[in-house]
Amino acid sequence: MSVKLLGLCLLLGVLCLSWADDKMCLTSASSCDECIQSGPECAWCTAPNSNIRCQTLKELRRAGCRKRHMYNPQGRLQVVKNDSSTEPSIATAMFIQPQELSLRLRPGVSQPFPLTITMPTDQPITELTMDTSPLPAGLNLTFSSILKGNPMVVQVNVEAARCPSERDDSTQRQNRTGPWSVLITPRGFSLLSVKTEITLECQCDCTKNREKNSPGCSNRGDLVCGQCECQQPYVGQQCQRDSDSFISPNEDFCRSGPNAPVCSGRGKCVEGFCECERRVNPKERYSGRYCECSNFDCPYQNSRICGGRGKCECGECICDDDWTGEDCGCSMETASCMATNQNLCSNKGMCQCGKCICEPPHTGPTCEDCPMCHGTCRQHVDCVECRAFGTGAKKDRCDQECGYLTVTLVETQDDMPQPGESIAFCKMRSSDDCVLYYTFSRTPSGGEAAVVRAKECPRGL
Repeated sequence: MSVKLLGLCLLLGVLCLSWADDKMCLTSASSCDECIQSGPECAWCTAPNSNIRCQTLKELRRAGCRKRHMYNPQGRLQVVKNDSSTEPSIATAMFIQPQELSLRLRPGVSQPFPLTITMPTDQPITELTMDTSPLPAGLNLTFSSILKGNPMVVQVNVEAARCPSERDDSTQRQNRTGPWSVLITPRGFSLLSVKTEITLECQCDCTKNREKNSPGCSNRGDLVCGQCECQQPYVGQQCQRDSDSFISPNEDFCRSGPNAPVCSGRGKCVEGFCECERRVNPKERYSGRYCECSNFDCPYQNSRICGGRGKCECGECICDDDWTGEDCGCSMETASCMATNQNLCSNKGMCQCGKCICEPPHTGPTCEDCPMCHGTCRQHVDCVECRAFGTGAKKDRCDQECGYLTVTLVETQDDMPQPGESIAFCKMRSSDDCVLYYTFSRTPSGGEAAVVRAKECPRGL
């Protein structure tokens, strides 16, 4: 019975977590401010005529919102004053760094910062105190020691549960975003403190850039954070409809240009607003002010739209993370391009779609091969000599250093493989002043060489 109850609890926990993820952002938010206040992961799309406004960054991107149109404040920490102590380590005065900070805080996101406290040699470890009376409810500061001793390092964590609302007391209604000043003081040292100024990121900066009588709002409203705030009596996404009139305006409101078809030939004009026709396939749809966009007219790869690795938005693939290209068929993964020297494509090419495009004359999966490059023959001659003849500079450590090389002895040069793009022809001098003839090519296990059995040696050798 207990096992069944445990399983039920786990299932309910998973369902609750899944529900919480789905409800993370207030998709019905009517303003940017309302959106970013609904959760620390929520962002606002400022693109005009967007069909989606409030969602996570990932969902906005999948919906076609460009990065430049995503508003997602993360907060920031600025050190305003950080004077250094000029006193020696045995000084009798206490010193603390930094002395002043400015913090912009996104509710729901913890912001840590360290304080370094240098104490007099005869002073025991001190405690920090602070006056939090100016702070609104839900804004908390906590301390944790990360390095004991002298100097001592204390980490301060600042976190706001939410933005103050209109239901809070009158003082907070007058100042809902700050700044608020907090003094952090070592106990017993009232004249020594750290001033921390805290401002909450509860309002969108884009609200300050109001475009009056915007053409994007049919010159009948203001464009704020990408959406229209219409003048009375106009309504609609572009303020294109008169709520007091039941007479359909001219169909020119539904044309993208003077001679363009009404609603791009994909819908009908209703009171100056295009209502796009529905497709037989419910997953396919037209969208846009003039029904000019679709979510199915995109390149296919492997018989799947956008390769199954992205979303089609207005005829363009918006690729998932780690994929790019017109059809999302190009992987941004680079592990397959990493050479044995830990450089992408051996620094001799470019990694494109998970494959190395090598600069001539370099070849191979990671551009490590270069049979025609100067130095290829010299690089392997000592191993060729010790593997083929048991002589040379590496004869005593041949197995350890030259185990990568497979050697085949041939009778004449005519018996060697023909040199080509991946096979180098080598004529090198051996340790006994003779001439070796051999070919070299790379293999998955290392390399292989075809060596002429007889050396060419000077007379008398």
